Amino acid sequence: MHIGTMLNYSGGFTETVAEVAELEKAGLDIIFVPEAYSFDAVSQLGFLAAKTSTIKIASGIFQIYTRTPSLTAMTAAGLDYVSDGRFVLGLGASGPQVVEGFHGVKYDAPIARTREVIEICRQVWRREKVQYQGKHYQIPLPADKGTGLGKPLKLINHPVRERIPVVIAALGPKNVELTAEIAEGWQPIFYFPEKAADVWGESLAAGKAKRDPSLGELEVFASPTLAIGEDADKYLPWVKPHLALYIGGMGAKGKNFYNSLAQRYGYEAEAEKIQDLYLAGKKEEAAAAVPDELARSVNLIGPESYVKERVAAFAEAGVTTLNVAPLAENTAGRVAQLTALRQLTA
Repeated sequence: MHIGTMLNYSGGFTETVAEVAELEKAGLDIIFVPEAYSFDAVSQLGFLAAKTSTIKIASGIFQIYTRTPSLTAMTAAGLDYVSDGRFVLGLGASGPQVVEGFHGVKYDAPIARTREVIEICRQVWRREKVQYQGKHYQIPLPADKGTGLGKPLKLINHPVRERIPVVIAALGPKNVELTAEIAEGWQPIFYFPEKAADVWGESLAAGKAKRDPSLGELEVFASPTLAIGEDADKYLPWVKPHLALYIGGMGAKGKNFYNSLAQRYGYEAEAEKIQDLYLAGKKEEAAAAVPDELARSVNLIGPESYVKERVAAFAEAGVTTLNVAPLAENTAGRVAQLTALRQLTA
């Protein structure tokens, strides 16, 4: 089992990088840098590459709509170069609130676009002249859509690797199926080990049946919050606002991927209540409505013996990397939490 973590969206970056250096010494395997609508992830990933030497660095995630496929490929190749082959390309569709609300780009066809983006990226990394005629991307641009002066080009530089690992953040059945077919890794959110097969099993099986063997086994990156200790239950209320934000506030009624996931886990009535409260502006009540069982099951919170059992459950369900968010007051505390987890997974 590999161990990773994700940087905070808004933390002081210089201080955060110093912490990453300590986490690297403690044996952390991978660090994800989010983007959302914060500072861009690319500049921070480049800075991290210069300040670290062994830890993998990953985008968590680049949105497929906000960069052209070729630029995504160039960026990934550049980050792989400056990190000496340590970059992992995390991709995802994000959601219409961010894509349309912040970037002003239409949110459409996320599954088909994801496939086309990855196919084009791999052409670029192989240093082929990029020629692609998909439904959503045509390269070079056809004459009737531009000046007619475009011509096939290949990447000038020689990438460190011609296949940079791609990890897709996916929730829906068809998107998960696509991920299992074409990506090196899958990053679900709020992963409930005992119910994951019921929710995603058919999709994963369908995708793996079409998977190119050269991709290897699908890596699975779960993202639980981590708190190990005899008094760790005190942190349960801390994680509920985060769950309520996604289940209740990410999207509109009937258009919330995370609410649908909670319902598929068997919390139909609870998910509806959380959303109604959140959309009514009652955020504290929405957080209180998150069931303890759900908060426990998708996280690693409790005494060492309990967390060890939960780690085993994640592993049994196919998780290969625990991309945790350690709850602690300072760097020393977070390092201690990750070190304890490392010992439990040894």
